[in-house]
Amino acid sequence: MTTRRASASAGSNACARPTPTVRFDARTRDWYLGGRRRRYDGAGNVVVHVDDLAGCSASDLLRAMRRHHAYYGDGSTILVSEVHEGFFDEEDSVVGAVAFELHDNALSLDITLVVDDFDDEDELRGRLSSCLAPLLRRHRMMFQSAWQDPNYAAPPWPWHVRVAVNARGRDLADLFELGQDMAQLAEAMTDGQLTRATAGDLVRGGHAHLLIGQPEGHWLDVKSQHYDLAGDHGQISLAQAVARFCNAEAGGLVVVGMSSKKVPGGEEIRGLCPVPRDNRMVRRYQQTLERRLFPPPDDLTIEAIPMGEDMIMLIEVPPQPEELKPFLVHGAIVDGRIEGAFISIVRRRGESSIPITAPMIHSTLAAGRGLLRRGEIPSKGA
Repeated sequence: MTTRRASASAGSNACARPTPTVRFDARTRDWYLGGRRRRYDGAGNVVVHVDDLAGCSASDLLRAMRRHHAYYGDGSTILVSEVHEGFFDEEDSVVGAVAFELHDNALSLDITLVVDDFDDEDELRGRLSSCLAPLLRRHRMMFQSAWQDPNYAAPPWPWHVRVAVNARGRDLADLFELGQDMAQLAEAMTDGQLTRATAGDLVRGGHAHLLIGQPEGHWLDVKSQHYDLAGDHGQISLAQAVARFCNAEAGGLVVVGMSSKKVPGGEEIRGLCPVPRDNRMVRRYQQTLERRLFPPPDDLTIEAIPMGEDMIMLIEVPPQPEELKPFLVHGAIVDGRIEGAFISIVRRRGESSIPITAPMIHSTLAAGRGLLRRGEIPSKGA
């Protein structure tokens, strides 16, 4: 008998449901995340601290939200504060741009953006949907809607983006971080398409992964590994990659540590592959360009962006003054062979590179000689 009771007790414990990581007490209207009790702000929203999210299940949150809705007939919004824990107060804490909501009985993320100006709501809504699409596909999420906050009558305009979330197997801290990534990417693109400047800021800020799914183009080029600067081939390849953007109108970015794949119409960025961290690489890139590229580009920057134990190299080429063009590379690669005595001139067009032709070079030299003959020397920026 004793043995049977022990077995029955063990079986009962084995069948007991684990304590939910998120729960709602309908009697007191208190919320509990990871054992911490949280309450409402003055507007009736639940305010939690960002540290509450780690280890909390999105499925548990969804069940708690449904329980709240069943008892009180309205939805519940979970706002997240990132203030220091010592200053955290549900009623007074400043909350961030990412919140959790119950919408159509499912879990969603609500992301708040600030838009300075826009001409057409439908155009901005479509722009937000398209820019977030690659990120959402990778994480099994779906764009639902975007709308302007009706409580504001003058710019800057707050906008809300709602994203549907599959709660199964998801952690709230991970979902919150993804929401922050979406906010970062959407803010970068609300004024139009992703630009050289905004893409560079994303990489510098540790958000290079947000470029995944974006196409390479006339101002963006990615490489999966370092140029082999020990030999002429790698040195010339690096100099030509930079010269292409120097000779183009908009400048460009070279990102070393990302892979791409051919797709119909060009190349698409497919993943991160950070290169081994080496504090000497920035200087080696600089020295190679000093030897191989003429004239020296204005305001070119080369940065090593840490990523854990590895890094990503970022080369940013601002638009160059016309009087410095064309930029020349000492050396050329002809049919796979290195021609060290040659000079190559290339520029970027779309996702491909084109050589500058002999007539183009001649017209540039002839125009320069004409200006000198008349005693006219163009000023920088003319």
